[in-house]
Amino acid sequence: MEDHIENHLETLVALKRAALESAIQFGPKVLIAIVILGIGVVAGRWVGRALESGLEKFELDPPVRGLLQRVVRILVFGLFLIMALQNLGVELLPLIAGLGVAGAGVALAMQGVLSNIVAGLTIIFTKPFRVGEYISIVDEEGEVATVTLFATTLKHVDLSRVVIPNRKIVGEVLHNYGQIRQIHAVVGVSYATDLSKAVKVIQAILADNPRVLKDPEPDVQVEKLGESSIDIGVRPWVKVPDYNDASGEIHQAIAERFRDAGIEIPFPQREVRLLGQP
Repeated sequence: MEDHIENHLETLVALKRAALESAIQFGPKVLIAIVILGIGVVAGRWVGRALESGLEKFELDPPVRGLLQRVVRILVFGLFLIMALQNLGVELLPLIAGLGVAGAGVALAMQGVLSNIVAGLTIIFTKPFRVGEYISIVDEEGEVATVTLFATTLKHVDLSRVVIPNRKIVGEVLHNYGQIRQIHAVVGVSYATDLSKAVKVIQAILADNPRVLKDPEPDVQVEKLGESSIDIGVRPWVKVPDYNDASGEIHQAIAERFRDAGIEIPFPQREVRLLGQP
């Protein structure tokens, strides 16, 4: 029994001695590695802020600036991480080889995510659209709210949001309206109407509406000779947020002003004749 206790005591003493020797041998290195990593975090933030102030001169979009800052911070921290590992005596070549094999497996498992990232980089740097512009893509349309590496978010006038993966955008036909949109309204008048008078009334309506832009100039002209009416096309430009409100205001004003001016908006009519009847 005493021999068994002595063996345990000897084992504990040996473990204590080994732990003390390891602490003496590796403790300073671990502390230095932690200090190096802390310096790396601080240096990455400082370089990121310096880069942000420098990028303001180039008028880059916020997603581009944010991406460049993150990349620079990661690179700076990665440099200090390598220094910390070297201080601990870690062999980097086998580690890099292992990371390469693991990275290949992760890449195969995350093809969709990686394709979104590549597409996001393409969108950020080629700039087919910017935040705040109105676009139509993949049977969806709306004002661009955010552009990230993974997805683009569009917001609608009904306060809903549509998130489109970036891989669904790159390679598709994109309609970019910019920050203004053109309303396309059509109003029919009787064939007996004085067209010059009707056009002047519409032009006055557009001039009085504060949402209608003066530049580009609104387009008002006869569009079609219909079966029951002469159709006048009304195409003013407005800012994207004003599109729905301006469209409703213009239609209402046309109906009221035409009524006051005695201009008839005819309804569809058909004349039916019965053959063989007197």
